[in-house]
Amino acid sequence: MRETAEASSLASEAYAVVRQRILRGELVLGQVISRRKLAAELGMSFLPVSEALLRLEFEGLLESRPRAGTRVRIPSLEDVKGHYVVREALEVQAAMLFSVVATAGERAELKKLAARVDALSMQTDRILYLNLHLKLHRRIAECTRCETLCDAIEKTHALATIWFCVMRKPLPTDSPTRHQDLVETLCGNDPLKAAEAVREYIAVGMQHTIEVLEPYFKMRKANGKTFYRSEKKLRKTGLEPLTIN
Repeated sequence: MRETAEASSLASEAYAVVRQRILRGELVLGQVISRRKLAAELGMSFLPVSEALLRLEFEGLLESRPRAGTRVRIPSLEDVKGHYVVREALEVQAAMLFSVVATAGERAELKKLAARVDALSMQTDRILYLNLHLKLHRRIAECTRCETLCDAIEKTHALATIWFCVMRKPLPTDSPTRHQDLVETLCGNDPLKAAEAVREYIAVGMQHTIEVLEPYFKMRKANGKTFYRSEKKLRKTGLEPLTIN
C-alpha cells in the first residue's frame, strides 16, 4: 500500500509539472513530450509519468498516437466550437447563480478584480494578466456556492488557457472595459441579463480563438498523424514555438 501511495504521489507531481508547463505556454501546441526525458528530469520511473500523461490526455490537454508518442493536443475547429458550447452552458449557469446568491462583499470584490484585469489587458506581462483573468472567472464560479460547477468550469478553462497562450496580444477591437462591463451586468440582480452578457462574452472569445488558431487547424489537417519531436521540425510547418513575455 505504501508503494501504491508513493506512485500515486509521484504521478500527481508529474501531472502538476506538465500541466503547469502547458498552461504557461512552455510546452507548445504540437510539441512532443518525451516520457524518458521527463522521467529522468523528475527522478521518477516511467509508471508515474505515464499515469500523469494519461490523465492529461483524458482532460484533452495531450494526445497520443501509436509509435508516434504523446504531444500537446492541437485542436481542430470542431474541438474549439465544442469547447465553447460547453463553456457557455457552464458559465451562463454560473452567472445566473452569481446574480442571485453573491453577497455585496463578493460583488465589490469582483468589480475590483475586473478593473485590474482590464487595466492589464494591454500590458506586456501576459502571465500576470492570464493569472488574474483565470482568478476572475474562478471567483464568479466560487460565489455560486456550487462546488461541482466550480470544478467543471476549472477544467474547461484549462483548454482555454492553452489557446490563450497563442493569443499573445489582445485584438485592437477589444473593449478596454470588457470584463468590467460583464461583471457589472452580473451584479445587477437580473439572471436573464447576466446570462445574455455571458453568451455575448463567450461568443467574442470563440471568434477570437478561431481566428488565431487557424494556422494550427491547417497544420492538424495537413500533418495530423505526424508528431514533431523537435522545435526545429515544428518551425518547418510555419509555426514558431510560443513564449509568453
